[in-house]
Amino acid sequence: MSSNLLDQSSRGVLYVHSAPGALCPHVEWAAAAVFGDPARFDWTVQPAERSSYRTEFAWTGPAGTAARLTSAFQGWQRIRFEVTEDPTATSEGVRYAYTPDLGVFQAAIGQHGDIMVPEERIKHAIATDALGGKDLLASLDELLGRPWDDELEVFRHAGEDAPVRWLHQVV
Repeated sequence: MSSNLLDQSSRGVLYVHSAPGALCPHVEWAAAAVFGDPARFDWTVQPAERSSYRTEFAWTGPAGTAARLTSAFQGWQRIRFEVTEDPTATSEGVRYAYTPDLGVFQAAIGQHGDIMVPEERIKHAIATDALGGKDLLASLDELLGRPWDDELEVFRHAGEDAPVRWLHQVV
């Protein structure tokens, strides 16, 4: 990663949609390792899943923080999360979503909040459909993250009006 990219500050939000109570401290420790500072989250009960908790944590830090958070949490089989990162002068916005069943979804986000799908991925979806493979609409849904949205939607609604705490100057 270039030092210029590290010099760019960005903002984002970590949404942990569900985590068992026993994993909540581990989520905080993993986030603290990324942030370089202790992370204390305000956990609330996640009514969509028994014995589960949720939190939202807004952060400011170097571009690439969302990717580092996703790397720290991916593969944990008992949590569901999303991480967003706003664009900087040298980087695109990004959204990551993770569920134990689907794994990680990543999308570049345009300045108006739209998912930006690279041309070659769309051409591949069209060719696959034309050759009798996966249906084009199913491929496009996957490229836009619909399976992740479908799975996470119940967890998002269960967390409406949850508090968000801002963390500034993450290094």
